[in-house]
Amino acid sequence: MLIAEELFLLLRRDDGKPESAMAQRSYGLAAAVIADLVVAERITLSEDDKDPRMTVLVPGPVGHPALDAAMVRLEQKDGKKLSSLVTDGKVAVEREVAAALSTAGVVDVEAKRALGLVPEKYPVRDPEPERRLRERLRVVLQGGTPTPADASLLSILQGLDVAPKVLEEEKGTLGKRHLKRRIEEVSTDVVAGEAVAKAVAAMNTAIVTAVVVPIVVSSGGS
Repeated sequence: MLIAEELFLLLRRDDGKPESAMAQRSYGLAAAVIADLVVAERITLSEDDKDPRMTVLVPGPVGHPALDAAMVRLEQKDGKKLSSLVTDGKVAVEREVAAALSTAGVVDVEAKRALGLVPEKYPVRDPEPERRLRERLRVVLQGGTPTPADASLLSILQGLDVAPKVLEEEKGTLGKRHLKRRIEEVSTDVVAGEAVAKAVAAMNTAIVTAVVVPIVVSSGGS
């Protein structure tokens, strides 16, 4: 399962509604898609930069509908900074991720209703994939060795500032401060190639930058 698909499940309740009303949910999905494409060695991020630039290594389809759609957009954005990419809705490809999970029998897709006033919902059909995912993250938070996917997911959740809520059961006795510290440790301890490790380390900063900068600009203009 893609990192983006796993994040999609974590950010939604079993009834298909968002876990929270945060407006930046798509930022996390975009970051997850970028992480998937770094792992697949289709793109890379520049070195020695807190907000690295993305470079396309191998253009063209990847073989998964969500990643294929994202690649089309990323090829147009070659050389752009990561913080600008995570705010790009065309990189988040939420509908394509949902469609892939529906095809796999994990979620159902309930169409918009009331002339679009009631948004699409994605109720869970098979809870087992998310159950296994959450158990994996629980083990990592309690000291286990993270995979690149684990580190990416935790870093993105922390960047969105929803880790304590989304991982309420998995974090065990970890308070908010200790959970944050553990996630920071995970992002540096991940066993992965240099490009993947660098991407994981950059995700948290990029999302925080994307979320905070518009707020600061807006406050300065008031």
